[in-house]
Amino acid sequence: MTITAVESEPAALRAWAERRMIFLELTDGRIVGFPADRFQILSTASETDLKAVAIELNGYALRWDNLDEDLTVAGVVAGRFQLPLPEQAA
Repeated sequence: MTITAVESEPAALRAWAERRMIFLELTDGRIVGFPADRFQILSTASETDLKAVAIELNGYALRWDNLDEDLTVAGVVAGRFQLPLPEQAA
């Protein structure tokens, strides 16, 4: 008998912003977070703009309408960021 594991991409159940960090609660129970400063558009956004994050595409994307910014949940979870960590955080 052969058992095949099927990997599925992570999906978000919930997303929120807090002190320039974006957090995601995933369908597998994990909570992951990343600094807004790791993405070009988010790095210049206000705290109010960051808090306007919405989950789209059945949990596979994040959307900020007011910033015209979209990120994939899989990309965030895999650590595919646009910008390096700031010097003080490294």
